[in-house]
Amino acid sequence: MFSGIVEGIGKVVALESKQDSIYIEILPPKNFSKNLKKGASISVDGVCLTSLDNGKKVLKFDVIEETLSRTNLKHLKKGSIVNLERSITSSTEIGGHLMSGHIHFKGNIKKIICKESTKDIIVGFPKKYGEYIFEKGYIGVNGCSLTLGKVNKDSFYLHLIPETLSVTNLDILTVKSIVNIEIDQSTITTVETVKNILAAQKS
Repeated sequence: MFSGIVEGIGKVVALESKQDSIYIEILPPKNFSKNLKKGASISVDGVCLTSLDNGKKVLKFDVIEETLSRTNLKHLKKGSIVNLERSITSSTEIGGHLMSGHIHFKGNIKKIICKESTKDIIVGFPKKYGEYIFEKGYIGVNGCSLTLGKVNKDSFYLHLIPETLSVTNLDILTVKSIVNIEIDQSTITTVETVKNILAAQKS
């Protein structure tokens, strides 16, 4: 599990395509890999990946075909910048909201509005997920825990503060960029529970 509070950005320094997966190496921020153990879970742009070793020099991952098909990791190349977060522990302060690292869909950046020190970003999403996306709710975008702004039929607004822009890769997004989206699990549970109750009342 993750908190959605990105600990820093990493740079892809090596990438090797295999028949049904890719192997990537990511240079992490200083001290990010302290006490990291082989097999540990790390959020890479919101995707839960398993570390192949202790990450002493670089983080190493295998990314399977299923993950590549569902996320933006298939677009990675040498030099790409990704958001990184270690999995939470019992003593971790949850500053965002709980996230699993399992991506529900890919969103596309439709518009970016630059202001003096902030940005508004409009993200397009598949309409079938609309019932889980509403204003002031939580959403995970490239591993960042964010609060939803205005929601339209097939897009939503994000209002990004300077701190978020300075420590994540959201500041380098451009129109048509693809982002990983994780819907808040508690929202899914609530919506599905209400739907089941209403269906039972009608039967």
